[in-house]
Amino acid sequence: MALSCMRCPAGATAVSARRAAGLPTPAPAAVSSARCGFGRSAAAAGWRIDAVSPQGDKMETSVNIAGMIGPLLQKAKQLVMLMLKLPMDAAVENTVKPDTLPKAENGAPSEITLDNFEDLSAISKNDDSTHFTIFGYARSKMTDAELRHMVSKTLTCRIDKRENCSEKMEEFLKRCFYHSGQYDSEENFMELDKKLKQHEGSRVSNRLFYLSIPPNIFLDVVKCASKSASSMNGWTRVIVEKPFGRDSESSAALTRGLKQYLVEDQIFRIDHYLGKELVENLSVLRFSNLVFEPLWSRQYIRNVQLIFSEDFGTEGRGGYFDGYGIIRDIMQNHLLQILALFAMETPISLEAEDIRNEKVKVLRSMKPLQLEDVVMGQYKSHTKGGMTYPGYTDDKTVPKDSVTPTFAAAALFINNARWDGVPFLMKAGKALHTKRAEIRVQFRHVPGNLYKGSFGTDLDRATNELVIRVQPDEAIYLKINNKIPGLGMRLDRSNLNLHYAARYSKEIPDAYERLLLDAIEGERRLFIRSDELDAAWSLFTPLLKELEEKRIAPELYPYGSRGPVGAHYLAAKYNVRWGDLSAEHYKA
Repeated sequence: MALSCMRCPAGATAVSARRAAGLPTPAPAAVSSARCGFGRSAAAAGWRIDAVSPQGDKMETSVNIAGMIGPLLQKAKQLVMLMLKLPMDAAVENTVKPDTLPKAENGAPSEITLDNFEDLSAISKNDDSTHFTIFGYARSKMTDAELRHMVSKTLTCRIDKRENCSEKMEEFLKRCFYHSGQYDSEENFMELDKKLKQHEGSRVSNRLFYLSIPPNIFLDVVKCASKSASSMNGWTRVIVEKPFGRDSESSAALTRGLKQYLVEDQIFRIDHYLGKELVENLSVLRFSNLVFEPLWSRQYIRNVQLIFSEDFGTEGRGGYFDGYGIIRDIMQNHLLQILALFAMETPISLEAEDIRNEKVKVLRSMKPLQLEDVVMGQYKSHTKGGMTYPGYTDDKTVPKDSVTPTFAAAALFINNARWDGVPFLMKAGKALHTKRAEIRVQFRHVPGNLYKGSFGTDLDRATNELVIRVQPDEAIYLKINNKIPGLGMRLDRSNLNLHYAARYSKEIPDAYERLLLDAIEGERRLFIRSDELDAAWSLFTPLLKELEEKRIAPELYPYGSRGPVGAHYLAAKYNVRWGDLSAEHYKA
């Protein structure tokens, strides 16, 4: 199996790859891997992976991936794969943020740091990995030795803390190779194909290309890979990293272009939030617990809040972000995908098409966003504790007159029998007071509550609330009302808390690990289908065009604050309070 990955200048989401626990061990596999990418010296890079896996009779899989090495490693462990790391292209050197800045969980595809290589050592534990190799692919010139030296700086024994760690690292590095080439050169891809075939030998070859590159070169890479580096006797798949266009028209054009060389089943549109442990647990929580499914409707739920916040700004990388903004970057994909999973009807099975069919129905039941149901904000400079934090337009890569929102709040509605009238409130922003992603489900007030006198006139204090904290510090907790022990009748609001770190000793796998493994196995459940993408863009495109045509100025909010005041008025319009801003939120 071969994975090919192309890396974008801004990088794909920076993550620390983690070992996926409890995965079944398949038959031995031979893997050769290569990836195309951009990077910042040793900090950011692109990858391509080529893996080989025999099943019954021998099968070889080549995987080209350009961004997330950790996930690959886990599959590489099963398929016996090797991976290569590449340097950045000089042409994009200035587009990647300094190493000292915080990693971005979202936003411009943020750069992949070499921290991801900690998981690479896990591959070397597999005695059957003789045929596993990794090829790095990019325009920069680099030798195999230089690549191995760069990778070696980041390898640790975090995954495998047993003896002979250094020997395993050395064995792993011997399987890393590099190939330089242009992204639009069929000749260069043919040269890469020859090297892959040398490692694949006579086995059946499956190849997976991971495109984490600027959208304007997607089609060049797909064309070259399809014509010059596709598998001749196995499957060929392509993982496409966001952005999937800027609006309905550009997204449709990109899909048409990809389908000139690929069929829909070969295209894996990746949204890493769908691979988050708590997001994937949504359907389990709802459909396997009788206590929740009967409550999952307008009859008992008053509102649903989908909240994403980062406690840092663009940090010198506003050039990419300014072309997209927070709505395209977070709301149209990550939060909307979570909404669709949350609100969908019960699928007839757990098969990928059945689940994606239900998600599409949800999206098609929603009306496009209107300007009156949206609040935009942009963070400004703020001084706190003797330290001055720069505003968005203070970023040298951002135009001084930019009206690109770094914060947005929106109210959406699903026009079907289950959710009619229930507001789904989204909120996403940068440079806020905390870093958090969560789903908050606020239930209706208890009719004729016997204990309402204990809560005064503020009935919201007595409202039950289910909170699914996606990150950080994953947890699920339910707020209930409870009697305080002692004489008399005093009530308190308490949490029934499932704190993942306390309950489970195993490290939670990174989202990309799960998604890349799914792509290798052909599992499409957590990937976005083309009609699903069309439905998602149709909700936001009219709003985005109106914002850009009228150049509507966003409301300014201080760096490190809770966002613009307008977001509170938007929630109040639908008789809602943002759950993440209450005092109780910080006790959870």
